[in-house]
Amino acid sequence: MNIDRILRSVVAVRASIPEDAFTANTLGTRREGSGVVIRENGLVLTIGYLITEADEIWLTRHDGKVVPGHALAYDQETGFGLIQSLAPLDLPAIDIGDKVKTTVGDAVILADGLGEFVRANIVAKQEFAGYWEYLLDEAIFIAPAHPSWGGAALVSDEGKLLGIGSLRLQMVQDEEVADINMAVPINLLPPILDDLLNRGQIDRPPRPWLGAFSAESNGEVVVMSVAKGSPAAQAGLQQGDVISEIRDSEVDGLADFYRKVWKSGPAGAEIPMRVLRNGREAWLRIKSADRNSFLKKPLMQ
Repeated sequence: MNIDRILRSVVAVRASIPEDAFTANTLGTRREGSGVVIRENGLVLTIGYLITEADEIWLTRHDGKVVPGHALAYDQETGFGLIQSLAPLDLPAIDIGDKVKTTVGDAVILADGLGEFVRANIVAKQEFAGYWEYLLDEAIFIAPAHPSWGGAALVSDEGKLLGIGSLRLQMVQDEEVADINMAVPINLLPPILDDLLNRGQIDRPPRPWLGAFSAESNGEVVVMSVAKGSPAAQAGLQQGDVISEIRDSEVDGLADFYRKVWKSGPAGAEIPMRVLRNGREAWLRIKSADRNSFLKKPLMQ
């Protein structure tokens, strides 16, 4: 693999977000990470949280050249984000292939836009449920971890893009704690890429969104907080509530909670749920929403 060529395809991403943006308090107003060029015309794939509600984006090449960018799309389901450079990047596009197969133990590289990379191995491929109403059926986990993971390029020994860096987590193995990275697998991109380019979103009704930040504890779904002004907040869902049922069906963990909510219909569907609060049962009816309707839309620069 030509590591220098791979590194040339990865750029640094810097985004500015308005202080009154919906995600400003949780994700910040200055976000930095990486992105990878996937088309010769300057189309850059990154992780969506870097560019959500961004009103200004700058892409930096390894030689220091800075180019403005525009947020084309952020897909809530996969977590991918797309940026279009507004001036020539003149960088090679990385090969993503049509179908990429990976197995546990494969040697990989995670490279950021500053020219730093780590050689790692895939340590797991499994379901991942995030506290922000996010679920991947099969995320890729690698070790050792890269200290600058957001939007970094996960690349195979053959130089093909395997995924986009999303999180830094910890894994316990043989009673030792190790830092690992989670990446969104690139196989999720080809089926939705045309929609993202042409429509800015996938061509199907948006999922119902509650605005609840939840965690799983011993199989129970516990509400950590609710987003201000969200459907969950308006319905009275509170920190510490344990969500036990959705539509008279017991909730079995965080992933099962999300799947039951999403099966209730498109955004706007009413979600009845039973919660345990301070040892007592309560029923709530949350009128879900489209999360995108709460977000600022990017303006052309």
